Amino acid sequence: MTTQTQPPYLRTLYIGAFIVLLSLGVRATFGLFMQPMGLEHGWGRDVFSMAFAIQNIVWGAGAIFMGMLADRYGAGRTIALGAVLYVLGMVGMRLSSDELSLYLTAGVLVGLGQAGTTFPVILPVVARAVPPAYRSTAMGIASAGGSLGQFAVVPTGQLLISTMDWTGALWVLSMFVAAGLPLAAFLKGRPDASIATHSLGGAIRQALAHPSFHFLFWSYAVCGFHTAFITLHLPAYLADGGLTAAHGATAIALIGLFNVAGCIYAGKLGGRYSKKTLLAAVYFLRAFGIIFLLAVPLTPWVAYVFAAWMGLFWLGTVPLTQGLIGQIYGFRYAATLSGIAFLGHQVGSFIGVGMGGYVYQATGGYTMVWWTGIVLAVVAAVLCMPIKEQTLASPTAA
Repeated sequence: MTTQTQPPYLRTLYIGAFIVLLSLGVRATFGLFMQPMGLEHGWGRDVFSMAFAIQNIVWGAGAIFMGMLADRYGAGRTIALGAVLYVLGMVGMRLSSDELSLYLTAGVLVGLGQAGTTFPVILPVVARAVPPAYRSTAMGIASAGGSLGQFAVVPTGQLLISTMDWTGALWVLSMFVAAGLPLAAFLKGRPDASIATHSLGGAIRQALAHPSFHFLFWSYAVCGFHTAFITLHLPAYLADGGLTAAHGATAIALIGLFNVAGCIYAGKLGGRYSKKTLLAAVYFLRAFGIIFLLAVPLTPWVAYVFAAWMGLFWLGTVPLTQGLIGQIYGFRYAATLSGIAFLGHQVGSFIGVGMGGYVYQATGGYTMVWWTGIVLAVVAAVLCMPIKEQTLASPTAA
């Protein structure tokens, strides 16, 4: 009788997906803290919007640095560093008593922590570990970890806030992030330097000189605008419409649940069909979801249908975008190049959460931001179409 063993790359895939689950699951709860922390400290939504705008831009800029660390020293050390910074940021967020301390903890420290524990570091490790035939699907599964985290951790966060108050909830959620520390040891590998025919500098210059990289960068920015604005402001938007905090938490969780399937199928389809065409479709279909939310009177079921629809296309952009980066530019320096592209995502996130807070304070609502999201979705779909998917020749070493 023979024992069938699992391929060794599956461990890398499952651990990578679980670390993303913890990191992004906790991140998705932050919108739930806006009201209780605001009431205790007298902070408006503009203060929280600025804190999380800072978090997003630091996450994006930090992703480049963390990607370079992962390409040079290995993903395990980078993930461990990110987890430590993330935990310190959440503990500091709990202790923050003024706006500046909130910006430094929830903004800078948590942003750096997310840079080391999410897609730009994890997905290149997964992509290099699996056979090329399964690469796109594996990246979809790893991306789905973030969505599953959103589904599982957001209701948990709401329950913790209801039973322990927001301070206790932050302590517990910081322990969730800390669970990623021992797991980092299993992702200690780094790219094989022997396969490199060019330097890191040469790879960066080649990507920045290639128009397709810029199309990916700015379309990814639209993804960030949508996901960051909705994650932070949807619970408040629903509360303004007469729904409860539980409805908001359920809607955010449903986005995550439906995106588990969305990510996996985006990865599978990306292995069969044109990734740029699939990306364009994802952005275009997001616009329909937002139009539906604005056109129909708000009820709990309308919120849930909107959440399910957006969930289908939520993080499906991630395996497609990062898959295109590896396909076009190679996987030797994929963590660094993914980090640069992810900066675009986070520029959009910065604008999305910041604009949400500013527009709400100025107008008392979010209508202008929703319509901006519709227009940007169409723009992103158009930007995807000129992308050239062919693999580039390696640049001269520099």
